[in-house]
Amino acid sequence: MVNNTFALSRKGIQDWLILRIAAIIIFLYIIYICTFLIHVDELNYYTWHNFFQHTVTKIFTMLMILSVLIHGWIGVWQVLTDYVKLVFLRLIIQLIIILGLISYAIYGFIIVCGG
Repeated sequence: MVNNTFALSRKGIQDWLILRIAAIIIFLYIIYICTFLIHVDELNYYTWHNFFQHTVTKIFTMLMILSVLIHGWIGVWQVLTDYVKLVFLRLIIQLIIILGLISYAIYGFIIVCGG
């Protein structure tokens, strides 16, 4: 019999689909950055600054940050669910990781928005 290990009503197909969407966004962002690097004449601070001033680049970067964090969270959640059997310990570890990921998201968005 399969037990629900504090999954908060998560379904495996949802995780799979979210991981695939996040991976596609990350891949497209890599292509976007590589295309910029290939087509730029001179790479310096001002070039990067101008590139990241575009709204499309800011939105795409924020989507990529969010995708990396979601991708990482699902992977960590799956590993913790498989290997940490004590529910209390797993919840403490998950809380620490969630706080870290939220702080990364806030810090990343502050950097991208120029704060």
